[in-house]
Amino acid sequence: MNDTFTWIITGASRGFGRAIAERALQNGDAVMAAVRRPEALADLTERYPGTLATWQFDARDTDLARPLVRAAAERFGRVDALVNNAGRGIVGAAEEVSETDLREAMDLHFFVPAALVRAVLPVMREQGAGTIVQMSSQGGRMSYPGVGAYSAGKFALEGWSEALAGEVAPFGVRVMLVEPSRFRTGFNGADVLALADADPVYRDVLAAVRADLTSADGIQEGDPVRAADLIVGLVHGDETPPLRLPLGAEAVERISGSYTAGLDAVRRWAAAARAADFPEAPPSSRPIPTSAGSA
Repeated sequence: MNDTFTWIITGASRGFGRAIAERALQNGDAVMAAVRRPEALADLTERYPGTLATWQFDARDTDLARPLVRAAAERFGRVDALVNNAGRGIVGAAEEVSETDLREAMDLHFFVPAALVRAVLPVMREQGAGTIVQMSSQGGRMSYPGVGAYSAGKFALEGWSEALAGEVAPFGVRVMLVEPSRFRTGFNGADVLALADADPVYRDVLAAVRADLTSADGIQEGDPVRAADLIVGLVHGDETPPLRLPLGAEAVERISGSYTAGLDAVRRWAAAARAADFPEAPPSSRPIPTSAGSA
């Protein structure tokens, strides 16, 4: 790979997106920052006039994916890293979140990232190199009451990206799913976190979840700058990055616990599950393909 990279970063005006953009620019890289309000990056544009470009982008609109990638490639000549970072939390029970809000969450967390990947892959394949960074969440590996609408998009992104990693590895393209816990990114801010209207039926059931998520802004354990240093270092590194990177101590503990509980459940019900097969059928000998970076 080249020493100097070109990045496309969505949601680059705050949180992880801005931290990754700043770290990449400090590293001497070029960044195409896809943001809803380009003026929010005026300070960085002034500081890095030759290596930072902004592109007005609605991260819920799949039609904007190809123009964004084309603009980055034309401006900087190549695209080495795509960071699908834009996202927004939504809190509400299944009956509280409207279909409109659920579809918007899926557009934001799955369909637009997928469109951007499809748009950038021809560029990366021609280069013979590139890294796709999918900013998922610990909520992409486990879920709990009140966050189903958010986790739905992240679960979809994770499954799609796991298959993607194996598909693009032969072309030198790498995929990394980042699964953060609580970081001081503005995610829990009153102007970012969406709350569905509380139904009296679920008011008590979700009271603790609502209180926890709405009171966390500014006290989260995770440091976006430290996270950005790690992510930029992995993208620049020659070693294949992990397919999944839990980020933050809470994510490590919670995701590990989720894996353990899932394995325990499989083992507990294994005999009953095996009994669902035809008794006379030979056991499967099909190899299970593994995703690049999953070992």
